[in-house]
Amino acid sequence: MIDLKMLTDNPDLFRASQRARGADESLVDALLEADAARRETIAAFEALRSEQNVFSKKVGQAKGEERTALLAEVKELAARVKQAQATSDAAAETCLQLQRSFPNLIVEGIPAGGEDDFSVIKHVGTARDFQAEGFEPLDHLQLAEKLDAIDMERGAKVSGSRFYFLKGVGARLEIAMMNMALDVAMEHGFIPMITPTLVRPETMQGTGFDVEHDDEIYKLERDNMYLVGTSEVALAGYHADEIMDLSDGPIRYAGWSSCYRREAGAAGKDTRGIIRVHQFNKLEMFIYASVEDAEAEHQKLLAMEEDMLGRMELPYRVIDTAAGDLGMSAARKFDCEAWVPTQGTFRELTSTSNCTTFQARRLNIREREIVDGKAGKTRTVATLNGTLATTRWIVAILENHQNPDGTVNVPKALQPYLGGLEVLS
Repeated sequence: MIDLKMLTDNPDLFRASQRARGADESLVDALLEADAARRETIAAFEALRSEQNVFSKKVGQAKGEERTALLAEVKELAARVKQAQATSDAAAETCLQLQRSFPNLIVEGIPAGGEDDFSVIKHVGTARDFQAEGFEPLDHLQLAEKLDAIDMERGAKVSGSRFYFLKGVGARLEIAMMNMALDVAMEHGFIPMITPTLVRPETMQGTGFDVEHDDEIYKLERDNMYLVGTSEVALAGYHADEIMDLSDGPIRYAGWSSCYRREAGAAGKDTRGIIRVHQFNKLEMFIYASVEDAEAEHQKLLAMEEDMLGRMELPYRVIDTAAGDLGMSAARKFDCEAWVPTQGTFRELTSTSNCTTFQARRLNIREREIVDGKAGKTRTVATLNGTLATTRWIVAILENHQNPDGTVNVPKALQPYLGGLEVLS
């Protein structure tokens, strides 16, 4: 959730954020009104309760007819207090729901607009000129079928469209890639985690997902549980309702999990191969940090993602995602997109988001301030996330490292994780 006090102190900042997102600016005024009503009803309730306490003391001291009369007034006052509390609770709930529906305040200076309004920060590497090399590149599925690495047909037979089997060198390639990513994460002080893939509604909502209206989420109605689309969800809920000790710096986790997405908004898109699928594996980095450290941690996450792309010897670009394409929780997001030769374009392989205090406020995750060596008041922490490896990487690895005979060269850094294997054949 956004910081309500920050909004009331500087509503124009939030109007500008909504405007950059292409979102409803009137939500600012609606929230201001709801907050004013909340405070007014709280004041009215507390005033009546104070009056009730005074009357209770009078009743205790009164006798006879005076006591009887006071008891009647106390009874009437108790009913008014009860009604005032109900009104106050309703106003607080209205305010809370509006606050929960408000997206995170964006980082100042990021691009405004929607999906196509990103800005390119850098290009790294050079795409291969297959024409100059004298052959037409195969797409990842053609290569995978030659290698007997992916079986889409039987995946559809067993589970339906957008499911698949990774097989033989395909399965080995993913496991090798994930293990390498885990080693990279541990080199940077991340704690390995294998996380639950089913979570409670409050955990999913706390991370910033709209469980009522998000068509991407799989729900198990009978159990009132949700399948996660990223281990970020479970890792965000890991410290819910806790006061963390960040005195030694940020706490970093690397979550390895299967992930599930309906891809409801992708009808007819990327139906070939494993670019958009319902189930995949992912190694997700997640950081809890003090607010002051969040921006620097975000840059570190991006640097780690670029390091992985470099080790995979993939040409890529980094984009600064436009405000309207951020999603609910992110204040800023960088995507690393690898070149896919047969599509003649860049496709997202990783992203990293700075969620500032948005998720932690929803999940009630705080830290204790230390002032002059002494424990002070608590405050909300910041959370960040970033992908270090996922099944989709196989697409870019196969296509960029293919040979004319349909074999695929293994990136040098990945070879030790495949027992020294240099070529997939």
